[in-house]
Amino acid sequence: MRIIIAAGGTGGHLYPGLALAREFERQVPGVEVIFVGTTRGLETKVMPREGFELITIRARGIMGKGGIGGLRGLAVIPLGLVQCLALCRTRRPDLVIGIGGYTSPPLVAAAFLLGIKRALLEPNAYPGVANRFMSPLANLVFVAFADAVPFFGTGKTQEVGTPIRRAFLEGTQSTGASRTHGSVLLILGGSQGARSINRAMCAAFPLLLQVQPELRLIHQTGERDFEEVAAAYRAAMQNLGSTGHSTRPPQARRDAPLPGEPEVTPFLYDMPSAMRQADLIVSRAGATTVAEITACGKPAILIPFPHAIHGHQERNARVLEQAGAAQVILDQQLSGDMVAQAIAALLGDRSRLARMGQQSRALGRPDSAERVVQTCRELIRQG
Repeated sequence: MRIIIAAGGTGGHLYPGLALAREFERQVPGVEVIFVGTTRGLETKVMPREGFELITIRARGIMGKGGIGGLRGLAVIPLGLVQCLALCRTRRPDLVIGIGGYTSPPLVAAAFLLGIKRALLEPNAYPGVANRFMSPLANLVFVAFADAVPFFGTGKTQEVGTPIRRAFLEGTQSTGASRTHGSVLLILGGSQGARSINRAMCAAFPLLLQVQPELRLIHQTGERDFEEVAAAYRAAMQNLGSTGHSTRPPQARRDAPLPGEPEVTPFLYDMPSAMRQADLIVSRAGATTVAEITACGKPAILIPFPHAIHGHQERNARVLEQAGAAQVILDQQLSGDMVAQAIAALLGDRSRLARMGQQSRALGRPDSAERVVQTCRELIRQG
C-alpha cells in the first residue's frame, strides 16, 4: 500500500499528517508513506528526523497574502498540478490525503483526474479555504469539530477529532498539577513562534518570579525571537540573584546557572515530553496544538492568532473555554501584567487546575488517527 500526504508549511498541517503516517505504519506493515511539501515549509526540517520521503512541489499561499502575494500563489497552481500529476503517475498511490494548506489542492486535483482515492482532513472548527474548495473532489472528509460538518457534504463527512502522534498518549495519566511545588509552565507560539506572546512573557517573567520563585519555564520562541527572549530571561534571573531572592550562595551564582533558569528553544521537536511535564500551557490555538493539549489533559491559557483566516483560532479556543478547559486572552488585550496575573492565579489554585485538566481530557480524541486510517483502508478496499 502506498499513501501520499500533502501536509506542509506549518506544524498545524504537518503534524496531523505525521500522526496518520505513523498510524498507517502501525496498522499496515510494509506501507509506504510519502509527503508532499515545499522547500520553504517546516517539513524540510522535520522529515529528515522522521524518516519519511519528502517530495517538494511549487506551491504558495493565496489567502491572507495580499494582492501581489495572492497572484503569485495563483500563478504557480498549474505548475504544482503538473508536478503532482507526474508524481501520481510515477508512484501510483492507493490513496492521497490533503490536510489543507497550499500543497493540498494540486495533489487532490491530480488524484481526482487520475481516478485515485482521495481524503481530506480539516482540523479547524472553521474550515480552511483549500479544504472547502476541494471537498467536492474528495471521497471522504474528516473533521475535528462538529461545527465544521455543515461546510461539507454530510454523506462523506465524519467527525473524528484531530489525529495526534501516539507519543502524546503515553504517560498522560500523570499530571504536573499533582506536584506540591515547582510548577512547570510551557509557552508555545506555534511552529514559527509568536512575537506578541514572546514579548508579553518577557515582561511577565520578573513578576511571576516574585510569586512563583520555584517556577520552571519551557518556552518555544520561534527562530526570530529566540535571542531576544533568552536575553530577557537571563537578565531577569541575574536581577533576581542580585536582589538576594535566589537560594544559591553567591559563589554558585558565579560558577553555574541560576536555579530555575528557563529552557528557551526556537523549536520543540519533543513536544509530547514538554506537554506531559506542564502544569499549565500558554499557547496559540491552532487546531493541532489544541488537540495535543486535550489529549494530554492539560489546562491552558489560549491566545488565538488574531490574523488567522476567518478567526479559526479563536473559534478553536472558545470550544475549550466553554468546556472549562481553558482561559482565553485575545491578542489585542495581551500585556505582561495581564498574562502574569492570569498565570499566577491559575498556578496558585491547584484544585482549579485539576478541574480544568479533567475538562481538557474529556475533550480529547485519542483514537482520531486510528479511526481515520481504518476508514481510509476501507475506502481503498472498495476499489
